[in-house]
Amino acid sequence: MRPVLVFAALAWLCASPARALLPSELNTVAVAREASPSVVFVTNIALVQNVFLDEYAVPQGAGSGIVWDEEGHILTNYHVVEGGSAFLVTFKDHSQLDARLIGVEPRKDIAVLQIDARKEKLAPITLGNSAGLQVGQKTIAIGNPFGLDDTVTQGIVSALNRQIEGAGGVSIHGMIQTDAAINPGNSGGPLLDSGGRLIGMNTMIYSNSGNNSGVGFAVPVDVIKRIVPEIIRYGHSIEPGLGVNILSDQQAYDLLGGGSGVVVLSVRPGTPAARAGLRGIARDPNTGRIVLGDVIVGINAIPITDYDDLYNALDALKKGDVVTVKTLRGGKKRSYRVRLIDVD
Repeated sequence: MRPVLVFAALAWLCASPARALLPSELNTVAVAREASPSVVFVTNIALVQNVFLDEYAVPQGAGSGIVWDEEGHILTNYHVVEGGSAFLVTFKDHSQLDARLIGVEPRKDIAVLQIDARKEKLAPITLGNSAGLQVGQKTIAIGNPFGLDDTVTQGIVSALNRQIEGAGGVSIHGMIQTDAAINPGNSGGPLLDSGGRLIGMNTMIYSNSGNNSGVGFAVPVDVIKRIVPEIIRYGHSIEPGLGVNILSDQQAYDLLGGGSGVVVLSVRPGTPAARAGLRGIARDPNTGRIVLGDVIVGINAIPITDYDDLYNALDALKKGDVVTVKTLRGGKKRSYRVRLIDVD
């Protein structure tokens, strides 16, 4: 092609209208435009004192949040608000409102804040479902990584039902794995499907550097839909339980001489566990020595070695379910049928 024709072709390309977006691109643009008003920036503020005992506020962390309803409830991660004395919510238009903490469920890394805002300012997220997700389907994440507000990334569902150690001392089961870029500051933000529906809350990444490695995790929305209304109503979540108090894993390990199982410290009077005959630790009135009661080693067919096992075995059930509790007491295997109750 002669030089003059090359220049003419370049001029035509520069003057031509922008190419039409692909259907996948149009979908991402539409989802981001629709959902981004539902995403906020959450600042965790600590009150500290200097050497003169003057008290002042210092930002100590930040993350993302999701507008839950028209009453001003904001969904975010527990680890985003942990240790905070005050909280600030920043909207897409950069307006800011003070927020108060309604309640948390550390074991699911969920927290709920509330702000006082006009209903027209609030754009509640559209809820989806996580039960029917398929590996390979499209995901879109929106958040505030590194303080860069309204950042949109795209990927797929990389895997389902991952078991990841959470911020509350137990593993979170059923986590969604995605390769949509998630970085510090994305925590508490939404993971959406191609319909713009919430399928999870971005929570953590696997990374040696602390930055995105293509392996991110989100708390499934089906878990969120169960826990958030309880936090809003009661200030905490309601979990099915046996009605027993237990020792910590370290205390149990020491008492059992390195053995495994969950040591029952005491049984709450009047509970199904008490009626079934479970026993806690007692003291021999003659010798003063501690006498072990029941050590829980199984729930139904699930082996129990520590609190993590017990919590997740019971978390999959509900109030009123009858379970078989397998224990060891005095070296003998025992089995009890216990109806689960709601416990704080």
